Amino acid sequence: MSMAPEPIPVPVTAVTCLEDRAHVERTTVLDLEAGVQRLRLGPVSALAVDRTLHAELTAEQAATVLDARIVRSWTPHGPRPAEDDSALRHRVHVLEEEELPALGRRRDRLHARLDALDRLAADLLREIGEGAGAGESEGLRWTRELDRVDKERDAHGEQLRSVEARLTALGAELADAQRAVDLAEDRPAELVAHVELTLEAVAAGPAGLRLSHLTPCALWRPAYRALLDGDSLTLETDAMVWQRTGEDWSGVRLTLSTARSAQSTEPPRLGEDRLTLQDRSPAERRTVDVELREEDVADLGPAPVLGLPGLDDGDEVRVLKSPAPVSVPADGRAHRVPLSSFTTTASLEYACAPELSPLVTEVARFDNRSGHALLAGPVDLIRGSGFTGRGTLDFTAPHAPVELAYGSRDDHRVVRHTEESRDTATLTQRTVVTRTVRLHVSRFSSPGEHGDRVIVLRERIPVSEVSAVEVRLREEACSPAPDTVDADGIAGWSLTLPPGGRRTVTLVYELSASAKVAGL
Repeated sequence: MSMAPEPIPVPVTAVTCLEDRAHVERTTVLDLEAGVQRLRLGPVSALAVDRTLHAELTAEQAATVLDARIVRSWTPHGPRPAEDDSALRHRVHVLEEEELPALGRRRDRLHARLDALDRLAADLLREIGEGAGAGESEGLRWTRELDRVDKERDAHGEQLRSVEARLTALGAELADAQRAVDLAEDRPAELVAHVELTLEAVAAGPAGLRLSHLTPCALWRPAYRALLDGDSLTLETDAMVWQRTGEDWSGVRLTLSTARSAQSTEPPRLGEDRLTLQDRSPAERRTVDVELREEDVADLGPAPVLGLPGLDDGDEVRVLKSPAPVSVPADGRAHRVPLSSFTTTASLEYACAPELSPLVTEVARFDNRSGHALLAGPVDLIRGSGFTGRGTLDFTAPHAPVELAYGSRDDHRVVRHTEESRDTATLTQRTVVTRTVRLHVSRFSSPGEHGDRVIVLRERIPVSEVSAVEVRLREEACSPAPDTVDADGIAGWSLTLPPGGRRTVTLVYELSASAKVAGL
């Protein structure tokens, strides 16, 4: 069996990026010889999953793959840089191994010399004290010795300050050099993997090879950019791709999928759930306990999580493809890949829900005409003046309506006041709660501004789930009456305000409960 002396390169040609991993496909053309032979292909990413390796030959003549496996080799880096390394890496080595240690040793020697001079000065002063007490008088010698010690201490102290300043400067230089090396250079990997392929060919000739495997450390998330120009809105769908697989993806066909290959597909076990009927007690027959609660009017979706969210695909695998080959380096950073774009006419609305916020928000509504589902993700909001903010786009099926809020208007103000009265009827013993909500809407305009503006106000009315409690809208007391009231109890008004105009909206509704209702 023959063995190829040099490894044959197998570049990455196609990648399917999943939620937390990637399926990598490699293609190359082999020049086969007749008989059984073993080829060494690569290098490939050392993170490749062995059990997912699959090799397939496409040849006109008969050829069979006998074995395919991933073989890894570890080559540790030496303590010194190689000759072909950059001058910056050599400079880092010189700083770490030569200049900084030498200056550190010199600083230690200067500290030791200064300590010895301090001890010498202390001994000299003690000798002077003892001699003066004994009646000795050697002023010239004592002065000469003290001057010599002080002169040496000053000289060595100046040298120590110079060495410390030099150490500080070299430390800053080393930090900058290391940062530059980390940003500009990739150190060769110590762990390198190759694919050993054993095959048998009937006759010599070229044959196409396709290798595929899974690899971790790669993921993607959707991102959007919405450009609003008048009533024309352009929505661009992009994919943010991260990968740290150890090899760059250059000019590959990129496919993005929401499939979760690591998720178990076994159905959950079903346990017994027994339901029993029980008669109500006399106290329960006499009293109906109710309570007021608030609920969000929204569809069910995934629970919010901290950090990078998962892919919300509506419980159905979605596949998106990049229209052009892309390149994603293995630097672990986010890279934006364009997927699709469409332009449509959006209906603009100035909406306000005073119970939640006194701000009037400009909302753009349009249909999803991208041809595919829009997955949940962040959206950059852009107008003619530039970037205005960032919002969130929920999962949207094709041709489904989409809502995007482009921020609040500073030239509008909404003030909300509420009143409540409670009364009990003498004959029926029914409790009637009357609530009055007044909304004051103002528009502040500049002197040169013209044209009316429609403001959509929304206020909620309670919805009863029990027959013992009734909710009634008093349209005769409302000023003006709501234009619409949906099944969720949301009342809406469309108010037309001229420049500098003001309007007041009054909403009145009643909650009526029988005498046996408690908790209202």
